[in-house]
Amino acid sequence: MMKETGTRRPTPGAETDCVRRRGGGGDREQTLTAAAFLLPAVAVIGVFVIYPILSAGYTSLTSWDGFSPDKQFVGLGNYIRLAGDPEFHNSLVVTLLYSFGVCVLSVASGLGVALLLDAPIRGRGIYRTIYFLPVVTSSVAVAIVWKYMLDPAGLLNGALSRIGVEGPDWLQNRWLALIALTLMTVWKNVGFNAILYLTAMQALPDSVYEAAQLDGAGSWQRIRHITVPLLSPMTFFVVVQALINSFQAFDLVYVLTEGGPRGGTDVLGMFMYRQTFRLGDFGYGTAIAFVALVLVLGVTAVQWRASGSEERP
Repeated sequence: MMKETGTRRPTPGAETDCVRRRGGGGDREQTLTAAAFLLPAVAVIGVFVIYPILSAGYTSLTSWDGFSPDKQFVGLGNYIRLAGDPEFHNSLVVTLLYSFGVCVLSVASGLGVALLLDAPIRGRGIYRTIYFLPVVTSSVAVAIVWKYMLDPAGLLNGALSRIGVEGPDWLQNRWLALIALTLMTVWKNVGFNAILYLTAMQALPDSVYEAAQLDGAGSWQRIRHITVPLLSPMTFFVVVQALINSFQAFDLVYVLTEGGPRGGTDVLGMFMYRQTFRLGDFGYGTAIAFVALVLVLGVTAVQWRASGSEERP
């Protein structure tokens, strides 16, 4: 009898086990490689983000002057105190009004300037640079210029007097001061918002506009029914950015009004600074910061949910 020659084929089960072993080793190597690349970023986030948040969270549960080595634990005492503090209530209302005005005007001004800069006009690059200059200008310098401009003998009242109108004392009326602060904030950031909208507009498909133009849609109709709906993700981003900046506002307010007059511009950032660094109540000031954080996260989550529901059919 002749013996059978040739290689012996492995059984199907053995081949599957071999592939599985090779695949498992490859997955392990990929996991280790990904962990090696992510470890530095995770370490930086842990040291500079997570740890400060946890430390501040503990500080908000204590009574601390910022210098004493011992922190007296008071639990939720600072938050209970906030609930009954009329100055906090005023600061919260002022911040909400200020944030609403900044968000609405940021979207309107940013989109309007972006539409103008997207038009076929000469020197568009120069105009874009001019509109972006306030963004890179120091906030302190901007607030000082606006403070002198809104002075009773300043530029704005001087211009009003030339047309026979007596200008008010802008920064001594709480509502006029809040309006001035809102307009100054929007003016400073209009270039940034316009660049965001302009970038998003240039990525929109031309075929949609061509089809609408063939159907007889005018310029305003194309903007209203095509541009604005397609830019809704960018609008959401602009609103969130404006909201975060409003709740973190401090430098512009400090230089322009210092929270006055009579608390008319006393936003949460200014109130937190006064309680923490002027009165030395670090626990109470940190509690104010955490309340602001929760409010921003809550409003952002609601906006995110609303924008997601609008995109669903």
